[in-house]
Amino acid sequence: MAPTIQQLVTWGANFAPLSLGAQPWRILASNYVHIGLIHIFFNMWCLWNLGRLAERVVDRGTYLLVYTASGIGGSVVSLWWHPRGIGAGASGAIFGLAGALIAVLYLGKLPIAKAALKPTLKSLISFAAYNLFFGLVPGIDNSAHLGGLATGFGLGAVLAKSFSAPPESRGPWRNYALLGTALLLFAAYTYVKQRAVH
Repeated sequence: MAPTIQQLVTWGANFAPLSLGAQPWRILASNYVHIGLIHIFFNMWCLWNLGRLAERVVDRGTYLLVYTASGIGGSVVSLWWHPRGIGAGASGAIFGLAGALIAVLYLGKLPIAKAALKPTLKSLISFAAYNLFFGLVPGIDNSAHLGGLATGFGLGAVLAKSFSAPPESRGPWRNYALLGTALLLFAAYTYVKQRAVH
């Protein structure tokens, strides 16, 4: 119910002295570590709801790319914002799914009437706004939420047009997005690491 800081660090939580040092794998691993049962319950409930929608809108490769990249993006922003804090949880990745869905539903030319998309878009925006507001409570890492949301929205915006293309031509779009995202995340990580040294 309430793991200690040492237990969280042992299991792979995001912690700048280690994540920006010899253990950069923590920026990914921390997305699968949670601070107790209540934390994982709420994150998995959100993932269940957003995930089911995402599975109907994007293919598996895109889902994996958005989820993973958003989690890493959230972790990097958290390291920048809280250089001495402990970060753990899937919420950055979950916010990334919301951001990607907002971008794809708004910018993509999907075979769905805009009127039918409007309630879903409104619901997604409300979800993001409410949880960002709720994230102002002490002890919640809103920086990871913002980082994940921005990463997911950016990826969704880049990939949105590809969903109106034939399925066989979506692979190259996703590969370019993967390469570009990897370079941007590496650059952001390098910047935060250099900033921490000075």
